Amino acid sequence: METSFMYSVDPFSPSRSSGTFSRLISAILATAVIRCWPLLLFFSAWATAVSVISHNVFNLAIQPTLLTVIGTVLGFVISYRTTASFERYNEGRRLWSQIILGSRSLARTIWFHVPETMPAASNDPSTAEQRKARVLIEKKTVINLIEAFGVAVKHYLRGEEGVYYVDLYHLVKFLPSYALPAGLPSLVDVTSSDGISNRSPNRARGDSTAADMTSLRDEVASLDMPSSPVQPTSLGHQLPFPATAVSPRKVSHVKVDLPPRTSMNGRGRSTDKEKGGDKGSTYSGVSGLHEENFLLPARMPPKYHLFDLFPFSLLVHVLTKRGKDLKGKKAARIRAKLRSKTVTHNLPLEISLYLSSYIAALQERGVVPPPTATNLLNSLNQLVDALTGLERILTTPIPFSYRVQLWSVTVLYCLLLPFQIWSALKWLTIPATCLASYIFFGFLVAGEEIENPFGYDKNDLNLDHFTHNIIRNELRAITALPAPHIESWAFSQFNDQIFTTEERAAPDEWMQRGLGRIQAALATI
Repeated sequence: METSFMYSVDPFSPSRSSGTFSRLISAILATAVIRCWPLLLFFSAWATAVSVISHNVFNLAIQPTLLTVIGTVLGFVISYRTTASFERYNEGRRLWSQIILGSRSLARTIWFHVPETMPAASNDPSTAEQRKARVLIEKKTVINLIEAFGVAVKHYLRGEEGVYYVDLYHLVKFLPSYALPAGLPSLVDVTSSDGISNRSPNRARGDSTAADMTSLRDEVASLDMPSSPVQPTSLGHQLPFPATAVSPRKVSHVKVDLPPRTSMNGRGRSTDKEKGGDKGSTYSGVSGLHEENFLLPARMPPKYHLFDLFPFSLLVHVLTKRGKDLKGKKAARIRAKLRSKTVTHNLPLEISLYLSSYIAALQERGVVPPPTATNLLNSLNQLVDALTGLERILTTPIPFSYRVQLWSVTVLYCLLLPFQIWSALKWLTIPATCLASYIFFGFLVAGEEIENPFGYDKNDLNLDHFTHNIIRNELRAITALPAPHIESWAFSQFNDQIFTTEERAAPDEWMQRGLGRIQAALATI
């Protein structure tokens, strides 16, 4: 019988089918000891030094009164810190469940409750089959946007800017670009010399002129980004690379040929090319490339590197903040924390605007009753509410003064611990100090790891499972078949135990028996 550690890290990980040894290694790497072993080594050496001096030179033992007082208080504080981090972790999981619920409800309502055909206008020359095909295209496109919402939230939470990912690009490349204000402050907003952002939050909706819309042609053409995502060489409209991405120098330039623009209400507008210019802006930045090999992978977890090992890990924080593109998990984690300086585009919110425009179009056409429209809007509001809650978790760190105080008190306690237990434990002071350090610092580093559960750490939420295995697969299953009519399953010949399990009779046979026999069967207990 397999032990519990086999699936304790991530039961939905692709490596769950690997061997026992590899899963054991994965479980060990997910423990707190991997992140705090330098501290354990230091305090073990410290306890050894105190023990040797007390035994051979001078007795350094002190009264253990301070041990009892500080230890009790410190235990309660660390417990509160760990509980607060787990609440953030649990809240993140709950909000992702809300995204899954909203995606299911919205897709189901669209696929089943929006009519299969729209009424023809007086001057509409299209046939009924053409109108039905148009409705199917609209429905499938909108359901693809529902999938894109979840995928965009995943990349947004991980600090992976832009749309150029294999699981996202094909879902949103046709959308005109809104010049929304950033959900989080952008580097341009922070470092602009005149203090004015080059993105206008007051731009009129539906106006995609060059003066008001950010052209992604320039963004894609400038994909040869600097090595650091937080120090661009210019203040141009550049899409920062993901905080955990591979070196951006490996991405080639892409020639841009934008498709004709359309207005936000779906009615065609004359293109700028027809007027002698090309000023459109959509997410589609590629023309003539059948193999989209310029796209980044859907999942880019950083790999272990020399800089993850002590003492090289001490240099990571300083070098990363100076713009050095360091390898390793710790460097990637620090870059993710700097995402407030790199994320400039709230793509999930933008997708929600297009979903809302579809609901508005249905209301304008008068093809859905008010209860159905209300249900659609409520499901969409669930998605936006979950996005807002996830942003709250992401942008609300544990206060700096609280973290510094907790760490400093814990370090002080572990430094004084050998002096207070030497008289009672003698040489057992060394393993006792190591054990106490592991208990306290283990909870601290575990709390810091799970307070932001959206990255690539071993204990983070598996966002790829939510978006790929749940949302995408279920939405595709919903749209795989036309919405079934009740006659196709309620009156099936296999539905032969409707009123009783003792007698088998198909629905057609009950219809022949008449209403009286049906009511009599219902009255039988």
